[in-house]
Amino acid sequence: MPEAHKPTICIVVLDDHALFRESIARLLNAEPEFEVVATCGSVKEALAIVGQKSIDIVLLDFDLGQSDGAQFVRLAREHGYTGKVLVVTAGIEKDEAGELIRSGVSGIFTKHNSAALLAEGIRDVMAGKVWFDQELLQEAMGGAKARSENQAGRFTERERLVLSGVFEGLANKEIAERISVSESSVKATLQQLFSKTGVRTRSQLVRVALEQYKNEFQ
Repeated sequence: MPEAHKPTICIVVLDDHALFRESIARLLNAEPEFEVVATCGSVKEALAIVGQKSIDIVLLDFDLGQSDGAQFVRLAREHGYTGKVLVVTAGIEKDEAGELIRSGVSGIFTKHNSAALLAEGIRDVMAGKVWFDQELLQEAMGGAKARSENQAGRFTERERLVLSGVFEGLANKEIAERISVSESSVKATLQQLFSKTGVRTRSQLVRVALEQYKNEFQ
């Protein structure tokens, strides 16, 4: 049987460096399921695009000269944008990372990684996973040990293990293999976590974890 046609993922690249955004657009357009709809050098340009077209994901540089990625995320949501945001940055401070995670971005990808890994990150984010550089995430979260200790009163041991896997961007199957339970058990635990925290997605779950323990990360 022929392979099922995959829906096109429509992408906007927002970066104030023309060479980078044009290079990324060229590389991503070579992937059959990707279409870079626009490359933008400013928040204003990008807002005009996401307000006019159906965009699945924005690849967002954090440092945009006179503005920053957090400003774009806030304004894009105010303009009704409901798609994904994957931050692609050369460097970012932990406080800035925390702010972006709390704003609901689906991942933070560092530019020293390969274009192939970026393509993988886009696919994972579109599949509902989160994609965070683990060293940066641990700094923003204040360390795994402190996190586990502070969550002990709210979450069960199983929930903490599943939550740890979510922070690492693991799929349900990968989490199940790590903690030696069935994939259906992981799904059930995720539903418990969603219910306890009042969220519906993995990226929202990470955001709530930061908000709940924000004093620890400052």
